[in-house]
Amino acid sequence: MKRVYLLTGNPGTGKTTLIKTVAAELKGRAGGFYTEEIRGPLGRYGFRLITLDGEGAVLAHIRIKSPYRVGKYGVDISVLENIGAYAIKQATLERELIVIDEIGKMELFSPEFKEAVFSAFDSGKKVLGTIMMSPNAFADAIKKRPEVDVIPVTRANNERVLTEIKDWLKSTA
Repeated sequence: MKRVYLLTGNPGTGKTTLIKTVAAELKGRAGGFYTEEIRGPLGRYGFRLITLDGEGAVLAHIRIKSPYRVGKYGVDISVLENIGAYAIKQATLERELIVIDEIGKMELFSPEFKEAVFSAFDSGKKVLGTIMMSPNAFADAIKKRPEVDVIPVTRANNERVLTEIKDWLKSTA
């Protein structure tokens, strides 16, 4: 089995839920971050970035004024760099498992984030993350790295993927 396990799939297939489930079971042996939607009565308004240590901030929102935009969302690069990339770097130094949810359009605005991802991959530690499905030069290069296994997630295979992740965590790299 490979050392980096990246989940990919359409929105709503449970990728982040899988990551949160595994991280909760590891009780402090995992570090990094996940993202979650900010929803209201009229739908999705943005995304929060939350570290496995419990720190969080709004990463993207319809009301954020920023030169970095994905669709209707303005992206706060400082949150990505000061919280997200920092959490990856700390996990690389201190934890058994590095969690990166996600490697996507918003995150790829930041050279510091990209550098943190490469450091995590080069650390020799296991990395569990999610990565965008759509074509992107940076994301596609990551998917082709020899230590990376890309796992498609669907609603139908969600439970099987959870079992695979748990088996992968028990194995040695």
